[in-house]
Amino acid sequence: MKTIFQKIIGREIPAKFVHEDELCIAIHDVTPQAPIHVLIIPKQLIPRIGNASASDQALLGHLLLTASNVAKQLGIAESGYRLVINQGRDGGESVPHLHVHLLGQRSLAWPPG
Repeated sequence: MKTIFQKIIGREIPAKFVHEDELCIAIHDVTPQAPIHVLIIPKQLIPRIGNASASDQALLGHLLLTASNVAKQLGIAESGYRLVINQGRDGGESVPHLHVHLLGQRSLAWPPG
């Protein structure tokens, strides 16, 4: 069964794209937790960060660099932003497809809720 992200990547479900390249997509989250809330999603299915292996190292780096570039594109690089990867139920994971949350355009408290 496909994840919602695989369906978005396959254009079976619409989404508001911010970026796409050969390795990943970046889309606006449908339930944003900040004024800017973008998901950076690899096209390759890795269920969660705990399932990533050494062979995924370049892809994982690409996701972080893409997040940085999207932050610049959206004008939040200078003011600051947060990157989040959820792992497991207690970590807030809701879709079994690794993705990076890019949150910004408001002050983000620490520690997170």
